[in-house]
Amino acid sequence: MPLSLKDQAAIVGIGETDYMRGTKRTAMDQMLEAAQKAIADAGLEPQDIDGIIPPPMYTIAEEVAANLGIDDVSFSTTMHMGGASPTAAIGAAALAVATGMARHVLIVLGWNGFSAIRPRPDAAPDRPWGIQTLMPMVQDFYLPYGAFMPVQMYSWLAMRYVKLYGVPPEAAGAVWVACNKHAQLNERALMKGKVVDMAAYLNARPLSDPMRRYDACLETDGACAVVISSAERARDLAKPPVYIMGVGQGRPNPGDDIAARKDLLHIGLTHGAPRAFAMAGIAPHDVDFLQIYDCFTYVVLLQMEALGLCARGEAQDFVKDGAIERTGRYPLNTHGGLLCEAHVWGMGHILEATRQLRGAAGATQLARAEVGLVTGWGDMGDGSIAILRR
Repeated sequence: MPLSLKDQAAIVGIGETDYMRGTKRTAMDQMLEAAQKAIADAGLEPQDIDGIIPPPMYTIAEEVAANLGIDDVSFSTTMHMGGASPTAAIGAAALAVATGMARHVLIVLGWNGFSAIRPRPDAAPDRPWGIQTLMPMVQDFYLPYGAFMPVQMYSWLAMRYVKLYGVPPEAAGAVWVACNKHAQLNERALMKGKVVDMAAYLNARPLSDPMRRYDACLETDGACAVVISSAERARDLAKPPVYIMGVGQGRPNPGDDIAARKDLLHIGLTHGAPRAFAMAGIAPHDVDFLQIYDCFTYVVLLQMEALGLCARGEAQDFVKDGAIERTGRYPLNTHGGLLCEAHVWGMGHILEATRQLRGAAGATQLARAEVGLVTGWGDMGDGSIAILRR
């Protein structure tokens, strides 16, 4: 019988830096701050950490361990899934602590997603990252024809979706409006105090049809960290544990080329979500809230359908009438998400889910928060998911 990770591990510590658009700090410096906060939040010391999952491209476990003063690392790995990496890392960490490969695993991610692509003489150096630098397919066949930015590549998915199912712009607008409303309750959100309603969304300048200005997420600098321990150890730590019920990941085919796919809307989460729900032993409609990776609004709609919350083409109805706002049945990205809080590869979604399930989300706290899910979206549509419970 295969090993089930259900409730075998828990999130026990979270930490983050301030989010900003313009920093003089390196990504590594910010990651160390977030890591120290997460470790302290769990009531642990750095020496208690014996597993490290660093982000792709930016650092390695040895560098993190050396700077934190960790003497012995018995487990380390790196998830190479772009923005899906942090949520996928939850599964890897859960596996490590459930099997005894590690006692406490640190997942850390930080980057200068604003400053690094706008270099200034007084800014901290950063390491390059992006679809453009990682995938030969993009370098050889996309860039020469002018497809350089992610918004251009993802607009192919969005346009196919819009044309196939008659999706109106108000559907993507509902995602933006919900995230923007939720950000007004979050002191950390960069869009706090900047209210953009449906009319303003619809009148925003175009980026790459059908994408508008507010369909794209923020570019920010910052870092987040999470500590995961076995369920047995978690019960003795400082904060209420948030149990990991189910995890999953998947990739579209082919993973490196949108145009070559037989079905552009068959995404990584199409494979990963059923695995996670099967492990958790629940159905999609059993969750109380959704923390869905929102690099672009249309990506959220595609993931809702892949999660099984609604059928193909039906997300446009699923998000109507405030259903994904705080008072609706499926509150979405209660912190504001990548669209309105900050872009730290979806790590903020994990932190917000943890706060909700601890009952410690402050102004963003939901009345009902027993079970929630977090998704990740990477590169050309890689998908990851973690189902969490109080």
